[in-house]
Amino acid sequence: MTHRGSSQLQLTELLVTQAVRTALAEDLGLAGDITTDSIIPPDAQGEAAIVIREPGVIAGLDLAEATFKALDPNVDFVRVVEDGREAEPGTTIAKIKGRTRALLTGERTALNFFGRLCGIATLTAAYVAKVEGTLARIACTRKTTPGLRAFEKYAVRCGGGINHRFGLYDAVLVKDNHIAAAGGLEAALEQLRARAGQVKIEVEVDTLQQLGEALRFPIDAILLDNMDVATLKKAVALVKGKVLTEASGGVRLETVAEIAATGVDVISVGALTHSPRNLDSSLEWVQVS
Repeated sequence: MTHRGSSQLQLTELLVTQAVRTALAEDLGLAGDITTDSIIPPDAQGEAAIVIREPGVIAGLDLAEATFKALDPNVDFVRVVEDGREAEPGTTIAKIKGRTRALLTGERTALNFFGRLCGIATLTAAYVAKVEGTLARIACTRKTTPGLRAFEKYAVRCGGGINHRFGLYDAVLVKDNHIAAAGGLEAALEQLRARAGQVKIEVEVDTLQQLGEALRFPIDAILLDNMDVATLKKAVALVKGKVLTEASGGVRLETVAEIAATGVDVISVGALTHSPRNLDSSLEWVQVS
């Protein structure tokens, strides 16, 4: 198994607690788990394991653990494989002991979090592998599930990618609609400098003509949007190290290597978070006492 993460692979306890509380409330409603509570005695103890059924990169164990502990604070959750590591089919990722009701009630919520984040991490790792040997880094976008952005961007990091801005609040990206609404790029940048101060500015362009205009201004990065590879090569050559270059728009696993070969610095891939397939995982029962 290889490790794709870093010391920054952390989720805040508050975010995890809030997400788990919301997810469990959605699943339990007002009546609770009527199936489990009707069948299982309150004091029954059980042991189970989270197992993956296909190869992938692990992510989301904080959420899985917090789910079971929200239902039974005394649950013993032992991680066998840490977030950011690759694992093969049939691998036990975590072992869990505690009240049987908690394990059964929390199963789907825990696996929903775990499977989705593993899916994002695994897809990210596949993109990162495709651009190995180039200067390009794989980044995610704001095309995330509402309420789960922090976790999904975390999963991207587990897979070896990097995070673009987290929201509208932490970075500037002047897009085509900003330019149109402001009456032109110059007007947009003047307003931005007057109100936002000395922030790093990235400008979106989709033609070489727009790129030439953007490079007339003191900006920090260029988003080359939906350009074919031939145009992208010309764009990167025009920039010549003046600013950071980012390619975006319709990037697929089949095309990302060719895009990276143009010399672009960053390739942003919306599919990492808007179209991942959940990693197939299950909660395998060990014993009941």
